[in-house]
Amino acid sequence: MSIGRREFLKASAWGGAALVMGCGRGGLFRKLGQTKPNLVFLLADQWRAQATGYSGDPNAKTPNLDKLAQQSINFTNAVSGCPVCSPYRASLITGRYPLTHGVFLNDVTLNNEAVSIAQAYARAGYQTGYIGKWHLSGCHRSSFIPREQRQGFQFWKVLECTHNYNNSYYYGDKNIKLKWEGYDAIAQTHEAQRYIREQAQVKDKPFIMFLSWGPPHAPYQTAPQKYKDMFKADQIKLRPNVPQVMAAKARKDLAGYYAHIKALDDCVGDIVQTLQECNLEKDTILVFTSDHGDMLYSQGQQKKQRPYDESIRVPFLLRYPGLLGTQGRKIDMPINAPDIMPTLLGLSGIKVPRTVEGEDFSGVIRGTEEPDNESALISCASPFGQWTRSQGGREYRGVRTRRYTYVRDLNGPWLLFDDQTDPYQLNNLCNKDAYQEVQQKLERLLTEKLQETKDKFLSGSAYIKKWGYKVDKNGTVPYTN
Repeated sequence: MSIGRREFLKASAWGGAALVMGCGRGGLFRKLGQTKPNLVFLLADQWRAQATGYSGDPNAKTPNLDKLAQQSINFTNAVSGCPVCSPYRASLITGRYPLTHGVFLNDVTLNNEAVSIAQAYARAGYQTGYIGKWHLSGCHRSSFIPREQRQGFQFWKVLECTHNYNNSYYYGDKNIKLKWEGYDAIAQTHEAQRYIREQAQVKDKPFIMFLSWGPPHAPYQTAPQKYKDMFKADQIKLRPNVPQVMAAKARKDLAGYYAHIKALDDCVGDIVQTLQECNLEKDTILVFTSDHGDMLYSQGQQKKQRPYDESIRVPFLLRYPGLLGTQGRKIDMPINAPDIMPTLLGLSGIKVPRTVEGEDFSGVIRGTEEPDNESALISCASPFGQWTRSQGGREYRGVRTRRYTYVRDLNGPWLLFDDQTDPYQLNNLCNKDAYQEVQQKLERLLTEKLQETKDKFLSGSAYIKKWGYKVDKNGTVPYTN
């Protein structure tokens, strides 16, 4: 349901706030007079939008996220426009589309041409920090990342990429490999809590902190045992678009997937509690989202890159009590990865750099502008990795609107789903006479998006040649761990 124009009252002044052990007086007094909000950005890997309790998933156990959703702006049609790790992350950091920043494949280097989100906040007087998975340096996944490839983040405890969650390493400022204790998402969350408490004591210095977890990305069976014990494969309820022949495999993987999710939900609860204890809750923008989804045998497919909802749609919650109060609401307007940076800057009162291509939807969040963005662009510039051409991988461009998904490949229109009447996308309406008018309108929307982003929709090989990437026979940039 769309929302109209609304103004929101700022939260009332704090009264009688007690000092909290571990946060200190500096954090309390600084936040009382602070006008610039902090930003805590929680980024999961491969967490599809459908896999939360608040979205109605019967398997998900997410009490902390469910409570957060009740207090947050919930973008119910948030989209990962290029649904794979590095492209999304590059768009998040720069506010640009993949064919502009050039990261349309995994394991390539994000250049320094754009003003990054960390650089924009730092110029506005912020301390900037990043913890966890990066996947933007293009180096070996376990190599040290030099400062010039950190896009302006100052505090740094990061590894390029690993999914060995119980044997996980990171680097700080020095080329010394350090190890997270136990399950890395929990250890990283504890480090983020420590960072928040430390920043709460710094006078007149707002901060941003990105916490980037590896789960619930595969391998699915590696969450701590207490979480795995909560989910039994034979009790998992499958989505109707999972073929029966794949049901046993799907239930096994989904049980592990939801175990990771429950672990991260507890981590979300820890972050929320720390913000409360440090009296930072009202003056902090808290975001929870993911870089892309996971098919998990829906449509008979696995992983990401595909243009189906399980792959392209991600959860997106934004809470900012000091400006928006704590009465949550849903916005069904599509929002895409390049829109996140300008929207957060807009909410923070920071000028959006000219290098940004995404839209600033802070006015929609504030209620001063109509939610009139009709569609989000979805794309695969060059299939690779787990979606090779032999597996059906193909270049595509499409749009996700409030109601429809429309996609075409290099040969023409491919998919059209009415996501309102067919939420599991079981009935392809593409090129059917009864939907000719709808398809023509969606084609016009797609054409406009391609023109806006200067996307000529060429073959993947053309873009690989343009950027000079070296790929193997599957179109994948080789990497080592």
